Amino acid sequence: MLKRKSNPNLVTLIEELIKAGKNAAVWKDLAERLAKPRKLYASVNVSKIERYAKADEFVVVPGKVLGSGNISKSVKVAALSFSETAKEKIKAAGGECLNISELLKMNPSGSNVRIIT
Repeated sequence: MLKRKSNPNLVTLIEELIKAGKNAAVWKDLAERLAKPRKLYASVNVSKIERYAKADEFVVVPGKVLGSGNISKSVKVAALSFSETAKEKIKAAGGECLNISELLKMNPSGSNVRIIT
């Protein structure tokens, strides 16, 4: 499964998620999504995060967060990458931009995590 991935950081992240997935299904699901070909990764606009995120949960995007639309909620968003516009909008709303491994360390149990694709 991981032999086709050439990015060593991504391979390490997927392996960490698989280990954490033994205790929390959300991490296993995320590892499976990231192990797929890159063209299948999600591209999510901040407007979609605004629509579906709740105040007490973490949002994970298995791909890139883009800056189209507006966001007013203060949410913690983890993704593989962010556009500069998306970072600015999330931070302006009082939110936080994280990479997925930071979120995994903050919340190893996977509670209150929503995957948005």
